[in-house]
Amino acid sequence: MQFSGMSEMNEGCIIVTGASRGIGAAIAETLAREGFTVGCLSRSGDLPARDITSAEIHARFIAAACDVTDQASVKAAVDDVVRRADRPLVGLVNNAGLHREGPSDSLPVSEFEAVMTANATSVLIASQAAYPHLRETGEATIVNIGSFFDKLGVKRNAAYCASKAAVGAITRCVAVEWASEGIRVHNVAPGYIATDLNRDSLASGPLSQFLAKRIPTGGPGVAEDVAQLVRLLFTLSGRFMTGETLYLDGGQGMAL
Repeated sequence: MQFSGMSEMNEGCIIVTGASRGIGAAIAETLAREGFTVGCLSRSGDLPARDITSAEIHARFIAAACDVTDQASVKAAVDDVVRRADRPLVGLVNNAGLHREGPSDSLPVSEFEAVMTANATSVLIASQAAYPHLRETGEATIVNIGSFFDKLGVKRNAAYCASKAAVGAITRCVAVEWASEGIRVHNVAPGYIATDLNRDSLASGPLSQFLAKRIPTGGPGVAEDVAQLVRLLFTLSGRFMTGETLYLDGGQGMAL
């Protein structure tokens, strides 16, 4: 099925991993408000934890439980969402991830591998599961959620930084391989983003004071900032931009 315009694209389904809370939940809600059916994948299988009163928006959610590090689990969830949506899969947002830290001289290899699997291998697993469905549309988009840590040296974060750098590399490789199939692939790399999971730690104390001085725009972003950029990538027409990493960090990563 070939899509000729965004009005038709909005009639399709987009799958979001890690959609039950935080940035993933904000992305799911924003895409649903744009008119997409949204497959909400998470380990719990819960709907996005958002204050949504509209029954119309709720009706656009399809929740499914899966482990993004397990290939069979992800494939089953993706196929189930597509079947239940009864409309073409036009997009995938690889948002699910894990953050653990520790000193590089004693970081257990098992911890390093766990972060790499959750943050990077999962991107390939979900993209492979979605690929047959995305290819059928002739016009589809994958958005991976990376981090501006991919270009920084951050103490105690060797695993996380490496995993997010890998997300950028996977984005570029898949973008050039699947471009001929009409599939665009992008990497959104946020900086510090306040969510329900970390809002308190970012709102007060030494970290808050540091970020207020370090981020040129004055402090952390919010989940909706990421969600709106993701929405934009799904509503762009044309195929010529692909494989790019888009930094959303208030200028922190480039500031002296």
